[in-house]
Amino acid sequence: MPLDGDQFHTAVYNVVRQIPPQRVTSYGHIAKLIGMPSYSRHVGQALKFLSPNANPPVPWHRVLSASGVISSRGPGSDGATRQRDALLAEGVDVVLTRGGEMKVDLRTFGWFPAPGSVDIGVDDAEEAEDEDEEEGEGDDGDAGEA
Repeated sequence: MPLDGDQFHTAVYNVVRQIPPQRVTSYGHIAKLIGMPSYSRHVGQALKFLSPNANPPVPWHRVLSASGVISSRGPGSDGATRQRDALLAEGVDVVLTRGGEMKVDLRTFGWFPAPGSVDIGVDDAEEAEDEDEEEGEGDDGDAGEA
């Protein structure tokens, strides 16, 4: 099921909201869960542009790279430090690698449900639109009759 931009962001935020406290997952796994497995970078972009006032809140800090590394936000950004601090506050261990990267052990803290087992929050809206369209067909009573 291809998603348009709004549906994609909605699906990402809905899935990220379901990551339990003290658990993390990867950008790529979120992409798989919403049915768009090659869109892991887009998941990162969706989270990058997330409003800090999102309601209900989206625990963006629970999403990491596939190797468990907290992704750099570029020079002059404190995003990686804020992410580490939020994870530590939840009880997730974050270690500093020899290379200076902040990393979480995905075997211990990973959350990787099977695709199709998590509600992505966009199917119901699409089905409702389809039902509305179907109900609207033939309203004039003799449509399609010869």
